Amino acid sequence: GITYLDHAGSALFPESLLKAFTDDLRSNVYGNPHSQNISSKLTYDTIEHVRYRILQHFHTTAEDYTIIFTSGCTAALKLIAESFPWIPEGTKQPSSRFCYLTDSHTSVVGMRSMAASMNVLSVPIKPKEILLAKSRLPAEEQNCTTPHLFSYPAQSNFSGTKYPLSWIQDIKSGKLCPIKVPGKWFVLLDAASYVSSSPLDLGVHQADFIPISFYKIFGFPTGLGALLVNNRIAPLLRKTYFGGGTAAAYLAEEDFYFPRKSIAERFEDGTVSFLDIIALKHGFDVLEKLTGGMEKIKQHTFALAHYTYTVLSNLKYANGAPVVRIYSDTDFSNPDVQGPIINFNVLDENGEVLGFSQVDSMASLHNIHLRTGCFCNTGACQMHLGISNEDIQKNLQAGHVCGDNIDLIDGRPTGSVRISFGYMSSFEDAQTFLNFIIATRLSKSDAGTPFQSVTKPTTECVPDDNPSFNSADKLSQILQISDGELRNIPSEAETTGRWQPLEPEAESIRAAVSETAVPTCRKGGKPITVAKIYLYPIKSCSAFEVAEWPVGNQGLLYDRNWMVVNQNGICMTQKQEPRLCLVNPSIDLKQKIMVIQAEGMDPISVPLEDNTGKEAVICESKVCSHRVKTYDCGERIADWLSTFLGRPCRLIRQSSDVKNKSHQKNTKGLSSATNISLSLVNEAQYLLINVASILQLKEHISARLKEPLEIEELIRRFRANIVISAPESFEEEEWVEISIGALQFQVVGPCSRCQIICIDQQSGERNKEILQSLSAARGRKTNFGIYLMNQPLNSSFSDTLSVGSQVLPVLKENTEIRPPTSSKEKCSG
Repeated sequence: GITYLDHAGSALFPESLLKAFTDDLRSNVYGNPHSQNISSKLTYDTIEHVRYRILQHFHTTAEDYTIIFTSGCTAALKLIAESFPWIPEGTKQPSSRFCYLTDSHTSVVGMRSMAASMNVLSVPIKPKEILLAKSRLPAEEQNCTTPHLFSYPAQSNFSGTKYPLSWIQDIKSGKLCPIKVPGKWFVLLDAASYVSSSPLDLGVHQADFIPISFYKIFGFPTGLGALLVNNRIAPLLRKTYFGGGTAAAYLAEEDFYFPRKSIAERFEDGTVSFLDIIALKHGFDVLEKLTGGMEKIKQHTFALAHYTYTVLSNLKYANGAPVVRIYSDTDFSNPDVQGPIINFNVLDENGEVLGFSQVDSMASLHNIHLRTGCFCNTGACQMHLGISNEDIQKNLQAGHVCGDNIDLIDGRPTGSVRISFGYMSSFEDAQTFLNFIIATRLSKSDAGTPFQSVTKPTTECVPDDNPSFNSADKLSQILQISDGELRNIPSEAETTGRWQPLEPEAESIRAAVSETAVPTCRKGGKPITVAKIYLYPIKSCSAFEVAEWPVGNQGLLYDRNWMVVNQNGICMTQKQEPRLCLVNPSIDLKQKIMVIQAEGMDPISVPLEDNTGKEAVICESKVCSHRVKTYDCGERIADWLSTFLGRPCRLIRQSSDVKNKSHQKNTKGLSSATNISLSLVNEAQYLLINVASILQLKEHISARLKEPLEIEELIRRFRANIVISAPESFEEEEWVEISIGALQFQVVGPCSRCQIICIDQQSGERNKEILQSLSAARGRKTNFGIYLMNQPLNSSFSDTLSVGSQVLPVLKENTEIRPPTSSKEKCSG
């Protein structure tokens, strides 16, 4: 059911590759290739055979190139930067230069740091500039032997643009000069993206260095790459460190070392990943058997990309505005200049960009796997999105870093969306993606507009003038995906917690604090009150509704103290296992137990006492990148959960003796900036939503659904701790602080929603329309609710939250607590 469209990130491995590899391992014993026994000799010979197979794949021989195995393309690039025969500034001889195309992967740009450490200047070159650098150097300067290095990608991993392989010979011959300096140019061709879907003939295009990663081609093994080095430059490479297997002889007591003669053995420090290398043999065999070779892969993947590009670029809203903005240097008419990558941003009817995180979340609902961000290629991202150097620095100051989900800053995109095809991609994959864009962006009236027809693409070699590739009139109609009907199940109020009311003395103290801490309600104003309180003892499981509940130093007492993990100890959420919402935990404070129930299962209880004795197994887990210390709750509950969910899993609990140190969030507290302790929550101690905001959203959703949603069901989908009743919808987004009784809370930001709100919390069924409606209602955002942090009062009694308590907010524009206003009267601060 998965539509995988991130082949530029990693290929997928076929089952036949794994079978062939494991059959090989079961049939042979492979020893360390540095030993001399029979099994080791078999390993050495197999590795050498794989080297020849790689050279054959790239249409070259051992006479011209040497294969140096690395951990990946990045390691190969680092090796080049370390060993290139740079001539630093300040010597009698002209110094070296490192030039790179700005449309380069981070790992290429990172080589400039290594060059700088050797006192070598680096010069970035824009793609347009290289085409203008055609003047030859004077004859006397051409005789200079200073080595310079120019790096460029055979295919942009951002846009799929294929840069001319003819540049290799043009630069080496002096016909093209990246910059006018005397010396001899060597060429580094970053082929990692290119070779995943295109043939590379090194017999014709003889670059000096070609780094690759094999998982981009085969999907397996990962963590293995190679540097193909032209034997012409190999003897010039310099190496400082020497590891096991690289020395012909050395002395431990004296500075004497003599390297091995073979270039490969000299640069492969330590034992190579020999089993992974053996897997490559089967990768080549299976790839050839399944596809017939790289030329056919090139034609097949390009046909899919061309088809998708043609339809995507012709999608329009009813007002004629385009649905997407595609970032490309080509018109997808020629597979020699364009790879199977499409980079774009989705637009609304007014031409404003929808954040890539929102698109990613929506794609996940449709089981479509794509990639978002800048794809480790800031240069191309800046060039295509119009992001200046100053913008990058300002975005960093605003909190945006590479790889996060901050997709819009001041309404401008920080990245984009990328889809990419591989040899196992199908026409159905392309259609599924296009149907997703149509279903989520176009109304039925828009989608009903006659589309230009698209012919199903052919995988045969297609000439440039083929009408199926160049005529927009040959598009076949795209069928829209229909959402399933939503099942409405009336929700029932849950049993309230068995929390005993405070002692009279404590109540009188609370009343005194409340009277002095907050002003009275303005005359005629409608108060804001707490309508519901929920806690979620087990992360991502069902809510436990209470009328009042004690507050601890991490939020509501026992809120998200437990979580379910898979057999590898990884936290499970409703994103992976929607049936978690059918697991119903409740807390009995008197009996000091948590009772867990589920349909068809006998109830089971877990003690509330923290079991961190000697018998407890303490382990480290991660919750949204936060490190937490936990302990296992035992076999009995593990068997219960595994039986109900139908997969191996366990229940773990946060360890109280280390929780304060291991899971903290630095935030502006009410008194000062302090570290506030968190339970197993993702972002903050509390999540608050407003019934008025729910009602407004309900109207929007109901207009798009065949059956109306019950308000209770919608509230439960948003999984809040505190549900308030306020006069105005979304007024909570203007607050910076709130007081509820004696408790004071800091607002730490909006909650950006994911696909979990699409899951009916009483049936576990998904409905994609919920997130789509939220996005439409909020104007390209999926924010709903606010996060709160609380520093409990340093008093001798416990604090509680109670339904019916008054909520007093502080507005962003105001430093005073805001008196509640009626729906007819909106306070301006």
